[in-house]
Amino acid sequence: MSRYTGAVCKLCRREGKKLFLKGERCYTGKCAVDRRSYAPGQHGQNRKKTSEYGMQLRAKQTAKRYYGIQESQFHKYFLMAERRQGVSGENLLRICESRLDNVVYLLGWASSRAEARQLVVHAHYQVNGRKVDVPSYLLKAGDVITIKDKSRDSEKIKAVLEENASRPVPAWLDKNAETLSATVVKLPDREEIAVPVAEHLIVEFYSK
Repeated sequence: MSRYTGAVCKLCRREGKKLFLKGERCYTGKCAVDRRSYAPGQHGQNRKKTSEYGMQLRAKQTAKRYYGIQESQFHKYFLMAERRQGVSGENLLRICESRLDNVVYLLGWASSRAEARQLVVHAHYQVNGRKVDVPSYLLKAGDVITIKDKSRDSEKIKAVLEENASRPVPAWLDKNAETLSATVVKLPDREEIAVPVAEHLIVEFYSK
């Protein structure tokens, strides 16, 4: 399946909640969910009773769209989560949170996850001193992420860092603003993951 290239605000409206797909715009009055809090399309304002399957599907779609992950990879993550010890749904979200593009966004080194993916592909970041240009790279506790020395002089990187300087960083990440580096202290607990979804519905969806 190819990556979605349409208007991302429609995705938030379809799920009925902010997925923060457009960076700073999502925090302003211009946010489409605030202005039109109903699904897009001709019948978007019609009230419909959602079935059990529909709720499970919406949960899965919400998580996928929140992280910007395609179906095949998301299902792969679910199978990976099932093999790990613990609760499958929490394991799934923990895997998604540990993606390099997501961590770059959480650190304020990109204004959105889509921008984070682009910057990672353009090789602006290193993990443990080595260049990594794969957005889906899964980080582990103890990994150190840095902005490449050459990239620190980039006007794009400077603008992004200035724009997101005040963004709070999750406790499971230790960010050093002076050295432009960060350490994964540990993988996040469920209460440290902000994705607005009931993960048990995702497990139910894939378990049918």
